[in-house]
Amino acid sequence: MGERHRIVVIGTGFAGIGMAVRLKQAGYDDFVVLERAEDVGGTWRDNTYPGCRCDVPSHLYSFSFAPNPDWSSTFSPQPEIEDYLRKVTESYGVRPHIRFGNTVESARWVDGTWQITTNQQTFTADVVLSGMGPLAEPSYPKLPGIEDFEGEVFHSARWNHDLDLSGRKVAVIGTGASAIQFVPAIQPEVEELHLFQRTPPWVMPRPDRKITAAEKAIFRRFPLVQKAVRAGIYWGRESMVLGFAKLPAIMKQAQKVAEKHLAHQVREPLLRAKLTPDFTLGCKRVLISDDYYPALARPNVEVVTDGIAEVTPTGIVTTEGVKHEVDTIVYGTGFKVTDLPVMDMVHGRDGVALREAWGDGMEAHLGTAIAGFPNFFMLIGPNTGLGHSSMVFMIESQIAYILDALKTMDAQGLREVEVRPDVQRAFVDGVRSSMRNTIWTRGGCTSWYLDSEGRNTTLWPSFTFRFRQLTRRFDPDEYQTLAM
Repeated sequence: MGERHRIVVIGTGFAGIGMAVRLKQAGYDDFVVLERAEDVGGTWRDNTYPGCRCDVPSHLYSFSFAPNPDWSSTFSPQPEIEDYLRKVTESYGVRPHIRFGNTVESARWVDGTWQITTNQQTFTADVVLSGMGPLAEPSYPKLPGIEDFEGEVFHSARWNHDLDLSGRKVAVIGTGASAIQFVPAIQPEVEELHLFQRTPPWVMPRPDRKITAAEKAIFRRFPLVQKAVRAGIYWGRESMVLGFAKLPAIMKQAQKVAEKHLAHQVREPLLRAKLTPDFTLGCKRVLISDDYYPALARPNVEVVTDGIAEVTPTGIVTTEGVKHEVDTIVYGTGFKVTDLPVMDMVHGRDGVALREAWGDGMEAHLGTAIAGFPNFFMLIGPNTGLGHSSMVFMIESQIAYILDALKTMDAQGLREVEVRPDVQRAFVDGVRSSMRNTIWTRGGCTSWYLDSEGRNTTLWPSFTFRFRQLTRRFDPDEYQTLAM
């Protein structure tokens, strides 16, 4: 049985929940939020691996309209963030709008409306707002022989909590943001831990601490104090853009902090050499941890830098012919960031799939609107990712832009809005030009920020306040419009 609504929102992570809250506050009530799982939370619901926490300070990694005075520490653990999203969902009356257990299979623009099909039913909408973030679908490496492995295999984003790792011989593949959190958490439990490292990351100290009861009381009684703390964190983080995107030479100085951190925590020269990157700090995602290096120095841990040749029923063989006997393989290999599932799911004008429209790389005007896809807006779209600050800030900027688009449509009696191709091209050309001299493209590495052609279609190459300025107002002159 189909449902007809003015607006369909997809996903219940920060993007979807934030969008739903702001829709209700703006007086839009004819909308539904489609969620494939049975609860809200997005990536903070799905990633439950040991040690999972945010690497952006808690007071900034939250909605500006819903401050939380009760964060337990300066960097929030995963359960608290998931709980925060649940509380926002309840307190702002969003839950009745959510259709849980609805996995979107396709969304097609047909005769002036969007036809959305899920595993449960169909929906028809005038406007589709996608909150499907890039950290949703795990990326699995193609390992020869993996189908013959007799042990346990799982991805960090699909952690097997039923499996007791005590006494097991575990292979961890990958050394990204997830691995540096769960490796220290499981190292004391396992008998052996073989960390297969293709490229070592730069790791900075984590300035984490417990937030005191007195601080929480002050935040509850004087919200402006917490707002001021948030502002201080924001501007401190914003200053980091100078090193990433404006004056890359600054990163050479920051790198000395990471080098000192490594030297202090890893005394053994051979291991320290294995863990020393050959690229400039910031080229790949900068990681923060105080317990990753010490865990790797423990006697039951081996860092393997040779490539993987094949997986046998009882272990992993490297390109040097060395076999590592293991009974468990954990992938810490990240997500499909430049090969999003939404690319095959969404079909715009004339049935063109998003993948086809993005044949030359992901692109969108303001990371939000895509030529050929009327009345369709993306949250956390191309070139809206960050290497230094809170994605929630970017999400709220996009939400404000989309709300202004809806209000403009209502005020001017517009049935359709579709960004002009020339407007999108000018914006994308500007982003790519700004990206040329950033540390992400000139830092000497290959990262998940880059697509198969080496283009950075993931990150925003400037200050976030500049993005907020650009998304402050919806300009109908940038769009092809159709009146009611």
